[in-house]
Amino acid sequence: MRHVTVEALVPDVPAETVFDAVLHFERYPELTPHVRAAAVHEGPPAPEGSSSWELYFRSGLLRWTERETYDRERLHIAFRQTDGDFDELSGTWLLRQDGPDCALRFDADFSFGIPSMAGILDPIAARVIEETVAWAVNGMFAGVRLGMAAPEGAAHEGARRPGAGE
Repeated sequence: MRHVTVEALVPDVPAETVFDAVLHFERYPELTPHVRAAAVHEGPPAPEGSSSWELYFRSGLLRWTERETYDRERLHIAFRQTDGDFDELSGTWLLRQDGPDCALRFDADFSFGIPSMAGILDPIAARVIEETVAWAVNGMFAGVRLGMAAPEGAAHEGARRPGAGE
């Protein structure tokens, strides 16, 4: 199982505002070059939802559908793949107010279920997931400070979509 973590500080924005923005998955194709499509099947204000994703990955697409739970009071979002290309995929978004800023932490665990290919596929998928989250958060808010290196060109001023993928 591979683990991915992305941490960010969103300056001068209430955590509830960041929480609400993160949940607009349908916007992610506009925010990050790795997301080809994100379709929300059901979502807020209900406490649970579902969405489908397509990410550019190597020479093709990585696809999955996930089930999410939203806890606005705790500023926590959890997701788990219900169908798709991963053998297993699950994770969380956790936000907290840090003075005037919002501290954000994204964690995901995944496995393709092909041990012989893990050394090749896992690092590429980890990078794509990390960059997708970084691009998205940078696209939502100005002045974001990431706990990981920002992808080249992931500026708030309007990220351009480079080539069609990996």
